[in-house]
Amino acid sequence: MLPLSSTLPEYTVSELSFALKKTVEAGFSRVRVRGEISGLKRHSSGHVYFALKDNDAVLDAVCWRGSFGGLSLNPQDGMEVVAIGRLTTYPGRSKYQIIVEGMELAGEGALLKLLEERKRKLAAEGLFDETLKKRLPFLPERIGVITSPTGAVIQDILHRLADRFPLPVMLWPVAVQGEGASSQIAAAVKGFNELEIKPDVLIIARGGGSLEDLWAFNEENVVRAVAASHIPVISAVGHETDVTLIDFAADKRAPTPTAAAEFAVPVKSQLTQTFLQYGLQLATHLNHTLSLYESQLEALRRGLPPLGVWLEERTQKLDELFERLVNGEVRSIQHQTTALEHLSHRLTPPLMHILQKAGQRFIALAQLLESYSYTRVLERGFAFVTKGEQTLVSSKSMLSSHETVQIHFHDGKVDVEIL
Repeated sequence: MLPLSSTLPEYTVSELSFALKKTVEAGFSRVRVRGEISGLKRHSSGHVYFALKDNDAVLDAVCWRGSFGGLSLNPQDGMEVVAIGRLTTYPGRSKYQIIVEGMELAGEGALLKLLEERKRKLAAEGLFDETLKKRLPFLPERIGVITSPTGAVIQDILHRLADRFPLPVMLWPVAVQGEGASSQIAAAVKGFNELEIKPDVLIIARGGGSLEDLWAFNEENVVRAVAASHIPVISAVGHETDVTLIDFAADKRAPTPTAAAEFAVPVKSQLTQTFLQYGLQLATHLNHTLSLYESQLEALRRGLPPLGVWLEERTQKLDELFERLVNGEVRSIQHQTTALEHLSHRLTPPLMHILQKAGQRFIALAQLLESYSYTRVLERGFAFVTKGEQTLVSSKSMLSSHETVQIHFHDGKVDVEIL
């Protein structure tokens, strides 16, 4: 048995554990580890615990709540991933583990499987329905472009627009792959929709790449932002054979960024030529129509008599009508006058007889009225008395001493004082 060496340094368990922790963290401060997720559990605190394994080893992993919310995918058991983070140790159990800060799918097979599952899910929600597709404007006033500010894509789009129909372009620069790319793209779509002066159409574009390179355009947040856009969206991601989920949510898919610019605007020179052709066709049609009307008018003119002759005939006819009208009115008046005279001769004897009888009756009634007059009574020696304002005195009880009254005779009246 070897003797214990007193020259070896002595550690407490805690000292050794923390020394190991420091060594591991310093040597593996940033790593990418590929493995299959196993035993994934989400704690009530929001932290997620799982293991990464391959055929020969297992590595414990933890993803804190703040980092888990920013992952570009939703980790599940059996999913092969590349975890990005840092190694550390857990002294309480004498084990090492990876603190996961980012995650990517590993291998094209895993990506294709996840892509198909996500496509089915979003299609079931109706995000790809053709009835939701908006028509692209024929001639927009301005175009919004969401892409990387550097590289050939934005230059290809700008050059193609300048060749076809130059107009204002609004660029929203974003990362088109890697961590945070999907969040930037989704925010750009929402941002364009919230501007006071909005573009009339959006182009979301990037160049070609692997499925992993284009993965940001398959993320749910990007697809949902495109589907919710009030501005029509043209997707132009990758080469002609590349297909991403935003192609299904967009209003128009372009095989290339250059094709997207061609979909966005017409060719100005062709449009000008078309307008000129329409103008020529319209002028030709108008000239033909005017010539036709002129011919018809000339034919009508030839069928009409000379204006002088026509006026003379109409004047003579007018004179005849006037003469007939005047003669007819004169004859009518003469006829009515004769009839009136005849009627007058017939009515004169009866009227004279009626008037004579009426006069005799009037005289008799006048004589009777005269006989009843009070003046005739006064002439026979009678009189009547009044006082005040012609009040007739019919009884002596109406009189008082020293009152003045008037006695009326047939030839006048006298004032008398009552004693």
